[in-house]
Amino acid sequence: MDVEILSRLQFALTISFHYIYPPLSIGLGLIMVIMEGLYLRTGDKQYEDLARFWTRIFAVTFGIGVATGIVMEFEFGTNWATYSRYVGDIFGSALAAEGIFAFALESGFLGVLLFGWDRVKPAVHFIATVGVWLGSMFSAIWIVVANSWQQTPAGYHIVGTGMEARAEITDFWAMVFNPSSVERLSHVWLGSFLAGAFLVMSVHAWYLLHGRFGDISKKAFRIALLVAVVSSLAQLFAGHKSAEVVAEHQPAKLAALEGHYDSLGVADMYLIGWVDKENKKVTGIRIPGGLSFLTGFDFKTRVKGLDYFGEEDRPSAVNAIFQFYHIMVAIGMALIAISLAGLYYWWRGTLFEKRWLLWGFVGAVLLPQIANQAGWFAAEMGRQPWVVYGHLRTSDALSKSVTANHVLFSIILFTIIYIFLFTLFVYMMNKKIQHGPVSGELMDDRPRQKDMTKKITD
Repeated sequence: MDVEILSRLQFALTISFHYIYPPLSIGLGLIMVIMEGLYLRTGDKQYEDLARFWTRIFAVTFGIGVATGIVMEFEFGTNWATYSRYVGDIFGSALAAEGIFAFALESGFLGVLLFGWDRVKPAVHFIATVGVWLGSMFSAIWIVVANSWQQTPAGYHIVGTGMEARAEITDFWAMVFNPSSVERLSHVWLGSFLAGAFLVMSVHAWYLLHGRFGDISKKAFRIALLVAVVSSLAQLFAGHKSAEVVAEHQPAKLAALEGHYDSLGVADMYLIGWVDKENKKVTGIRIPGGLSFLTGFDFKTRVKGLDYFGEEDRPSAVNAIFQFYHIMVAIGMALIAISLAGLYYWWRGTLFEKRWLLWGFVGAVLLPQIANQAGWFAAEMGRQPWVVYGHLRTSDALSKSVTANHVLFSIILFTIIYIFLFTLFVYMMNKKIQHGPVSGELMDDRPRQKDMTKKITD
């Protein structure tokens, strides 16, 4: 393999592993805020116990997320030096804003969140919880802004020529509110809320199925279910708005997402399929003119296909992009279905009697994570061959002094470290989940009943 492929694989490995944790932090942060807010409003001790329990899990997630995120910043300098010089003014501003407005806020309140229980007033601790959650939300803002600028550049001009060219900001707010940033940010936020909500529902569904922490788990499950219902339905609209931006500003990516090759023809929408790149056709289940309708609200709207663009200016891995995109969409619809099923049975008063549905929620914890990863892959692979869309090609963005052997060795090393970190993460999570949201008199329902029976007998 050459340096470009290996460097892309390395960055894909590191960012994919890192991206497990920030969405969980954002989603869990929201649910922690709701739980602690309900405790302040009602005085119900169980809401405080839930907030304490999920704060411990949040701490593990946050710690590994920070550690794995640092690696990517070094990769910009080691593997992508030309890219770093080209976008340094843009990325520097966004990352500086993240440090000032997001990470400082998040880390400033983190100590109070983790160690302030019973040391500060409940209202003060609640403010710290909100601060940490907002910090994670603000962090996502600046990372998405920086990435969105690569997709739809705005508010800049180019200084220098050739390999010495670089982008400089001319309008900071135009850079921040570039054509795709708002839509992509809402998409990322909602995906994060779903990741957190389904983790909470998975854990508490498992408790309920095993007869543990019954009352408190029902309260936690209802909170997370409401977050999941609202977020999954909102994701439909956010995803559509993001697709509209892609259609306007990145038509080659849109064509790759649906395997549309006709230079300027009516475009079908596929529910499932397989792209034959050599014959330029897709085999699968389709809605004739579906993509045309979503693009122009007319089944006969003509959409630019991949043949409209030169071979060197369009994505090459069309089938992979197609599959990742459709995996994301399919999971999104599945999350809506299972969330609405939960809401329906809650309304009927039989939610916690449906063991088959609770088992579904236990397994569904993986779905938001898979959808987040698949969506990210589709977006980044669909941008190729550009690292800055329309300006800097990925092949030109590499460091000139790094060899394939260097990158291969680092990939092997990162893989070993990440396997260890993920194993540690799963171990710590399992240990805390097995322990449960225990505080004072709150115990496993079954041992608690045995103890009470024993006392009555004595």
